[in-house]
Amino acid sequence: MQERAVTTLPGVPVLFLLVAAATVVAWFLKSAHIHGGPESGTVTTAVVAGGLIVFLLRGLFKVQPNQAAVLQLFGKFVGVERHSGLRWANPFYSKQTISLRVRNFESGKLKVNELEGSPIEIAAVVVWKVHDAAEAAFNVDSYENFVHVQTEAAVRQMATSYPYDLQEEHKIALRSHSTEINQHLKEEIEARLQKAGVTVLEARVSHLAYAPEIAQAMLQRQQAAAIIAARTRIVEGAVSMVHMALEQLAEKGVVQLDEERKAAMVSNLLVVLCGERGTQPIVNAGTLYG
Repeated sequence: MQERAVTTLPGVPVLFLLVAAATVVAWFLKSAHIHGGPESGTVTTAVVAGGLIVFLLRGLFKVQPNQAAVLQLFGKFVGVERHSGLRWANPFYSKQTISLRVRNFESGKLKVNELEGSPIEIAAVVVWKVHDAAEAAFNVDSYENFVHVQTEAAVRQMATSYPYDLQEEHKIALRSHSTEINQHLKEEIEARLQKAGVTVLEARVSHLAYAPEIAQAMLQRQQAAAIIAARTRIVEGAVSMVHMALEQLAEKGVVQLDEERKAAMVSNLLVVLCGERGTQPIVNAGTLYG
């Protein structure tokens, strides 16, 4: 059901008119009483007029800024009034107020399995607002509860689509690609909430961590991966330096080395360059081949 505008009257002029009519009725009754008492027909007319005035007062309703009033006539949708202030409509209309203000919701910490199967804890913050008051009122039972439930479902669905840490076979990870993850989360939530007349302005992950039962093991895994990456870089640099040293020694004719001495030199240089501790040099006082 799509939202459509409804025509209502400004409430202040109608209120003044009804107050004036009530004043006239009261003055009429008082004047008739002063001049010998009102007749039964006059009393009946005054009562009917007073009841009509009270009935018409029921048509007054207030719309605050960034709110919409959904009007129904005996269960049939009439339209939506978005103009703020005091308004007047058919007294038989029922009114339901829908807030159009920007609101935010933070999900609880959800435990899900990421793409690799590891349990993680994840939570998200969603900034949203109602853009269609009719859909929010009639398409779902409670649009606020609908937002909460569908947000958690979207967070679970998104978390299972990516690994926690970046792997060689995957290009996007939960921990390292926050921009892409937040955009995917926003699209996932907005697709679910569209039927409730809700627009998602922003969605982002507010909490992300391994589940406590595997947190220590995953920390060791991360440390091991970091050590392997560092040692790989060190070895690559050491091999490059050894290669450069051998080339420059041969190019400048500093010393001529056979294959066995080259192997020994490469071994010694790699130990020096790749070792975790500082090496203690041993000075050869004899000949190179002694």
